[in-house]
Amino acid sequence: MTTVDLTNCDREPIHIPGSVQPHGCMIVCDAEAVTIRRHSSNASAFLGLKEFELVGRRLEEILGGPVVHEMRNALARSGAPSRAGLMPRYRVSAMDREFDISIHAFKGNAIIEFEESVAAGPTSPLEFARTLVGRLSDVTTPAQLIKKAARLLRAVLQYDRVMIYQFAPDGSGKVVSEAKRPDLESFLGQHFPASDIPQQARQLYLLNPIRVVSDSSGERFPIMPVLDAAGEPLDLSYAHLRSVSPIHCEYLRNMGVSASMSVSIIVDGALWGLIACHHYRPHSLSMNRRIAAEIFGEFFALQLGALTQKQMLLAAERARDFLNGLLSSAAYVTDASGFLGQHLAEFRNLVESDGVGVWVNGAWRSEGSAPPAEFAEELAAFAGSVCDGRIWATTALAEALPAARAHAEQFAGMLAIPLSQIPRDYLFFFRRELVHTIEWGGDPHKTYTSGPHGDRLTPRQSFAVWKETVAGHSSIWTPVERELAESARRTLIEVVLRQSELLADERNKADIRQKMLNQELNHRVKNILALIKSIVAHPLAEGATIEAYVMSLKGRIEALAIAHDQAMRASGGGFLLDLVNAEASPYRTSGGAITVRGPAVSLDARAFSVVALVIHELITNAAKYGALSVKTGELTVTWSANAVGDCDIVWQERGGPPVKPPSRQGFGSILIGRSIPYDLGGRSDLSFEPEGITAKLCIPAKFVRWTEDVAPPEDAPVPVKGKPGRPLEGKRVLLVEDQFIIAMDCEDMLTTLGASQVEVCANVSEALSFLGRTAPDLAILDVNLGSETSEPIGNRLRELGVPFLFATGYDDLAILGVAEATTLRKPYNLGSLEAALRKIPGAG
Repeated sequence: MTTVDLTNCDREPIHIPGSVQPHGCMIVCDAEAVTIRRHSSNASAFLGLKEFELVGRRLEEILGGPVVHEMRNALARSGAPSRAGLMPRYRVSAMDREFDISIHAFKGNAIIEFEESVAAGPTSPLEFARTLVGRLSDVTTPAQLIKKAARLLRAVLQYDRVMIYQFAPDGSGKVVSEAKRPDLESFLGQHFPASDIPQQARQLYLLNPIRVVSDSSGERFPIMPVLDAAGEPLDLSYAHLRSVSPIHCEYLRNMGVSASMSVSIIVDGALWGLIACHHYRPHSLSMNRRIAAEIFGEFFALQLGALTQKQMLLAAERARDFLNGLLSSAAYVTDASGFLGQHLAEFRNLVESDGVGVWVNGAWRSEGSAPPAEFAEELAAFAGSVCDGRIWATTALAEALPAARAHAEQFAGMLAIPLSQIPRDYLFFFRRELVHTIEWGGDPHKTYTSGPHGDRLTPRQSFAVWKETVAGHSSIWTPVERELAESARRTLIEVVLRQSELLADERNKADIRQKMLNQELNHRVKNILALIKSIVAHPLAEGATIEAYVMSLKGRIEALAIAHDQAMRASGGGFLLDLVNAEASPYRTSGGAITVRGPAVSLDARAFSVVALVIHELITNAAKYGALSVKTGELTVTWSANAVGDCDIVWQERGGPPVKPPSRQGFGSILIGRSIPYDLGGRSDLSFEPEGITAKLCIPAKFVRWTEDVAPPEDAPVPVKGKPGRPLEGKRVLLVEDQFIIAMDCEDMLTTLGASQVEVCANVSEALSFLGRTAPDLAILDVNLGSETSEPIGNRLRELGVPFLFATGYDDLAILGVAEATTLRKPYNLGSLEAALRKIPGAG
């Protein structure tokens, strides 16, 4: 026969121990309870019989007919071996004694167990059961039920310690409730390894839901004979008196426990846990109390299942409300990463965890005990390899991803929820290593007796074995938590899909806006080109020189450029004050006095371009023939709002040469008189009075916005007209321009301004190569050089300490990612170039 020790106790045949406990005796008959086949060695002494050889005798001869008749009725009522026929406090007339008798049939045998009846206490187990069950009718949560049940059982059954012990899916256990004598150390919250309760013991707990050990040091009485005629031992799986494993008895003795009782907690057919009772003196529970405890255990399991299910439904309802709210608030979210990042704390309430993180579009956000951002990309890549579109969970990530060991202090377990069908975006839940959060809660100075198997069979060593077993592991992810995670997955995929749809819609709208912008730009360019074509195509005035024609043409085109620039800077329009000041500025020092006044008013883009040409023609004529052609002249430009909101402009010249009406109308006069009525539906009245010209212009209200409370934008660079100076005398200039015609024109202007050498480069590489050889005195850089910008050149010039300016048509250089610097707006002429150069320190 194999000796049972700690190395093979998981294979110990505890259902066939071959003996019974000392607080009762056993008689085994054939299936009809007629002939005795076996009995425990103490049967005759326990029952007070004179005969010691019982095998082969008829049961009626030993016990009498009436009791055997009742036994057979009880056997018929039992139905199943797990529901033995019970005869509590039955008086056997032949012996004139009361016994607690139970009988069950198993494997062709009728197994009869006898215990001494206890006189004290009620005659019915229902009183006990009613007391126990009634006290738990008001509990509403599993936690309340578990806590209250331990206290109630100890009070009724009077054991020194009552614990409720819950099994984890890995087979390990935890003491979740305890009621004890005040002088005993507490085991509450302690964990024990699965090996403490071998699988064959767990199977018996399912078969036989109540188990009593009356004396852990008591004598074991063998079954005689050990083997039947077929050579088989007696299977005592359902016997109450079945003796206990020697190793289990040693474990109890090491703790000082003399007696124990356990009641199985079976929920939905599975062993949820045990109600374990310890007593520090030998103690045998009467049948009535044992029946009550069994009834209570079944009630407790049903109530626990119902309350757990209720709690799960409430949790599911809260989760549903949270996820529905999340989905509603995400209706117009285009940044899923930021949106989910704002709700990380709420996700931790959805699935219990120590930390949570979200990886969306390559961005990492986390809360609590979670990995750092530098590990997130590797974690997301790993999740992509294992999730396959479904949630994936582990209690020990480092076993699957060794790199996670570097972050063992932050987490051990992980649950990953994919947020898209392609392996890209994930929500992660993290749990820390279980042993980091739990320490031995008993008395650290308590010593335990060691039996033949050493100190392994003690609670503290069980705890140490459990810690070693779960090292590197977190608590498990329960089926309920996985189901909640799956609900979250379905909701969050919808959030991400909505984001994708919104982004696709925004991209579509952006494409439409871009097409409209291109069409509008095309329309405006065509209008400007048509206008320039009309200006160029007007015949040369009689007696006018080519030089005068060119100057007039350039002036008109520059006026258009100023109008266009002002309109773009003002987001589709411009301020009238800026326009008049820009045109009048070159003449403030070379001609007569100029007065400009009026309330703040802006014109839309269409009106601004038309009015710009009219004002340009008026001021050019004033400078050539009118008030600005002499020092004594005066020009006054005023405007105001009329009754219907139109803008009335009055242009009045006085003090200039005598005026008379022209004999014929030139292009300028036609433009002044007809463009506003034709293009805008307004009015233009031009009076040639002897003392000076008076023009009255009316701009309809639909093109006007009166903004008295809004300050006008910063003035655009104003071209300086007149004879230029030579601010660049003897200086070397670097000109970077990718348009040959513009570069040639600018080179001529720079030479006119005194530059001794102009180096022209068309791209960044050419310019940097030149700067590698020599440093110029000044540089002019076109910002947009096709597929690149001139910012690298500007950076190099800053390093060399060379002053420079950007020539550009852009209002905001940040659009091109270029640092701010002095700018020269395109198109520019000699005067505006000179004015811009004078703003650069050290340039001239």
